[in-house]
Amino acid sequence: MLKFQIQQSFNVKAKYLYEAWLSSEEHSIMTGGQAQITNQVGENFSAWDGYISGSNIKLIPYSLIIQSWRTTEFEDHEEDSILEIKLIEANGKTELMMNHSNLPKDGLKYKSGWIDHYFTPMLEYFGHKYGP
Repeated sequence: MLKFQIQQSFNVKAKYLYEAWLSSEEHSIMTGGQAQITNQVGENFSAWDGYISGSNIKLIPYSLIIQSWRTTEFEDHEEDSILEIKLIEANGKTELMMNHSNLPKDGLKYKSGWIDHYFTPMLEYFGHKYGP
């Protein structure tokens, strides 16, 4: 199965990234797509107006989010992919390291989707919310 990694720095504390990712309201605002999500292990979520769905597998506050993940483009027979987000904070900044694995054979297309539809709007969102 296919996998890739993306790394992005944010000028905010890990707490803010973690809490925004697992908040329906903030996730929706920071990405521009409607999300329904909780901060509870075992709970299902949806994002980007139902295009993405999955469940929270493991959550360690402010440092780790592991989710099952799929889009409406996955075939019924294809397993969920695994999304692992590590947050490493230093000097008020946070390095977000994302590992996306167990993707179907055409899954590399999601790498640009993460950059265009998540990280770029998140940089703007957190820049406005916590910026100078």
